Amino acid sequence: MLELRPVCEHCARPLPPASPEARICSYECTFCAACVDSVLGNVCPNCGGGFTARPIRPAHNWKGDNYLGKDPAGTTIKHRPVDPAAHARFAETLRTIPPQER
Repeated sequence: MLELRPVCEHCARPLPPASPEARICSYECTFCAACVDSVLGNVCPNCGGGFTARPIRPAHNWKGDNYLGKDPAGTTIKHRPVDPAAHARFAETLRTIPPQER
């Protein structure tokens, strides 16, 4: 199950479990939509993959105890601000490759 990390790794903006602004890569690196668009250019600084909207875990026990109350969001903060110049160099060639082909 997803860890649902609590903040953007770059700007430390809070990303609660129901936030529609949370974006993740396939390794669950977590950033806010603003940072993905304006700083990262849809290139994960940790793996080079692309981002997608993080799913929202149900807040209610609709079926089988699969809900936020039983499986709460993570609390470990990973705040690793990205150096914009270094990331621009890293992402330069990757930006032209669609995420599904990286």
